[in-house]
Amino acid sequence: MDLSYKKCTLCARRCAINRELSERGFCKMTDSVTIARAALHNWEEPVISGTRGSGTVFFSGCSLGCVFCQNREISGGEKGTSISKERLAEIMLSLKAQGAHNINLVTPTHFAPSIKDAILIAKKEGLDIPIVYNTSSYDSVKTLKELDGVVDVYLPDFKYYTEKSAKKLCFAEDYPDVARRAIAEMVRQRPSPKFEDGIMTTGVMVRILLLPSHVAEAKLTLKYLYETYGDSIYISLMNQYTPMPNMSPPLDRRVTRIEYYDLLAYTEKLGVKNGFTQEFGTATEAFIPKFDNTGI
Repeated sequence: MDLSYKKCTLCARRCAINRELSERGFCKMTDSVTIARAALHNWEEPVISGTRGSGTVFFSGCSLGCVFCQNREISGGEKGTSISKERLAEIMLSLKAQGAHNINLVTPTHFAPSIKDAILIAKKEGLDIPIVYNTSSYDSVKTLKELDGVVDVYLPDFKYYTEKSAKKLCFAEDYPDVARRAIAEMVRQRPSPKFEDGIMTTGVMVRILLLPSHVAEAKLTLKYLYETYGDSIYISLMNQYTPMPNMSPPLDRRVTRIEYYDLLAYTEKLGVKNGFTQEFGTATEAFIPKFDNTGI
């Protein structure tokens, strides 16, 4: 199968529209790859950001659409600049020249065909740093299979363990099942994490963003991941949830220390060794990048 925007089924929404004819589905994007920022980013996990920063490319549009999204100005397609795949390749090479430890593709699923082509172009021109696929996990397994050998590090979220939460918070009741199958494919491709000079060069790291009043669900997610994959993956436990305006309780507040430390205690009880945690103070709007077309 070749990746294609025709009858688009790149994500699990399976809109089946022809984006090459400028039709727009759930992600709100046509086949014209659109980005809102490309710059060094220092707020990822230490094995991603390192000392010089991760070469992060933020794509506009989103196939999941969480109600609390902190990047909603680009996930909703309101900001961004359309570029060619050749320009995307140039941007990747520019980020490498700036010292980036890797190329970090944020919300890439709905542009997978262009991204794959751009990576192959850039590699012919000397791109030799890891490619990080930073995704919500609402990915089609068929799409992921087409990226086998192209992506070095998978950085997926596991956002919701229950269908009830997924239906309420992203209008995708099937998210838990889709995420399980997507992550399984990622681990099949990159089953063993490897590092060079403290930077992850291959492997899978799954992020769990703790939401207010969702500790029990986060524990279920953590338990599933550890019992399924053990130490063959890394797990990142995040407390940086930042409430956007007009959120309803409990999403109108930040995560408490008690909630986060409860999750950390459970992590220790399970025996998780390969993981990352966050200090408090990360839940602030200051950590949300400016989507001002930097680097485009």
